[in-house]
Amino acid sequence: MSLDDKVTPLRPRRPCPECGKASVREHYPFCSARCKDIDLNRWLKGAYVIPGRDAEEEAGEAPEQAPAPKDEP
Repeated sequence: MSLDDKVTPLRPRRPCPECGKASVREHYPFCSARCKDIDLNRWLKGAYVIPGRDAEEEAGEAPEQAPAPKDEP
């Protein structure tokens, strides 16, 4: 009997996001160190990017400025 058989999982097993095999506790949510390293490599290369504004859009917008204080006599 292995350690995994004695422990009740806190969450259901899910497929590995890289290859689709069942995930294992040691490398969750991945099935192996290889799939985990593939995902890390994609992060480090910049393959996963959150889309943002284009530089052209930002250049066209004028920054907001507060009105200048009036000089009172």
